[in-house]
Amino acid sequence: MPKRILTGTVTSDANEQTVTVSVERRFKHPVMQKTIRKSKKYRAHDPENTFKVGDTVRIQECAPVSKSKRWEVLAS
Repeated sequence: MPKRILTGTVTSDANEQTVTVSVERRFKHPVMQKTIRKSKKYRAHDPENTFKVGDTVRIQECAPVSKSKRWEVLAS
């Protein structure tokens, strides 16, 4: 099964080797047909601490690295 790849913006880089990435998705409401924006935050592994707040990054699913990290940042 292929690993999911998502694109988002780094919202926090305070922790060592970890970035928080906010991923936004857009979809139409099933009844009202209005475009809705929803966002979700993922914690991703960044071993070299290369990404800073505001960077656009791609993250990929991986094996659990810690209690909350199930994603890794792809080199871009």
